[in-house]
Amino acid sequence: MLEEFKGDLHIHTCLSPCGDLSMLPTLIIMKAKERNIDMIGICDHNSTENVQAVKKAGEMEGVTVIGGIEITSQEEVHILALFDSDAELQRIQNIVNEHLPGVNDEDAFGEQLIVDEKDEIIGYNKKLLIGATTLVLEQVVDIIHELGGIAIASHVDREGFSVIGQLGFIPEGFDVDGLEISPRNSIEDVRVKFPQVNDYPLVSFSDAHYLEDIGKRATSFFIEKPSVEELNKAFRDSEGRKILGI
Repeated sequence: MLEEFKGDLHIHTCLSPCGDLSMLPTLIIMKAKERNIDMIGICDHNSTENVQAVKKAGEMEGVTVIGGIEITSQEEVHILALFDSDAELQRIQNIVNEHLPGVNDEDAFGEQLIVDEKDEIIGYNKKLLIGATTLVLEQVVDIIHELGGIAIASHVDREGFSVIGQLGFIPEGFDVDGLEISPRNSIEDVRVKFPQVNDYPLVSFSDAHYLEDIGKRATSFFIEKPSVEELNKAFRDSEGRKILGI
């Protein structure tokens, strides 16, 4: 049976150097429940290391957590990647690690905390997660698809770290599954300002770096269950699945 699920599929944790240190698994889940969000996506910058902790916290509270990562391409374009399979999520992490140079400067960019489902610190990521990989944009999207994931171009209406902001346009044949509109703008305004976006399915999420931002922007999907497999059908408007809107 198909039903409506409300999703905020772009949330950072304390692992992202720009994420607030309060972005801990149990607190993220509590805020998602408070905001009546059915499913969340954990998409830290260039790392998946806190996904499992948030998944475990979500299981205890009945909130579905979809594993993801926000990959920065060589052109400094952000791409969300979402996966059902933990194995494929680890595979993309391995690929990102191989192509992510640099060491984090905690004084300049902040700590990158790895935590467990009880919010306990279990380590620190020392890589330059705020940096860009050496993977070009098309490679990032192709790798996501090869591993069975969904690729969504992040906050395309922003001046920085978006495909339009970095390149000035959306490349012909850009093979992402959808485009994300940032919380600061309405989809209607973005459709008018950037007509190219109308060629793609559009979604909008919070891109939360602080607890209070979680669920402030979300997208509803008409699907059978909260999973990447079902979301993929919704993006393709297939088998009755669809994006219902913001």
